[in-house]
Amino acid sequence: MTMQRLFNEHPASVGESYTEHMGTAWSFSGRMLTAGLACFVHGIFPFLFVKTGSQAITELHDRMVTHRRRAESAVGAPSVPQAAE
Repeated sequence: MTMQRLFNEHPASVGESYTEHMGTAWSFSGRMLTAGLACFVHGIFPFLFVKTGSQAITELHDRMVTHRRRAESAVGAPSVPQAAE
């Protein structure tokens, strides 16, 4: 497998360039790190950040599914197996 293929195969499968995919992944990473910190604090102080973790998961899932469906309709076939919703 060539180096170019290693870096571009997955991003292309979701309808993104390498750079677009990196930006999306970093955006998800920032949101997950923030939500993870909120969950950590929530574990100590259960009255704080009561819905932050679940809201972040829902938001990120919706973003991923919406983007996946957009990529599938552009290509015409599913790019990754979908879980039952």
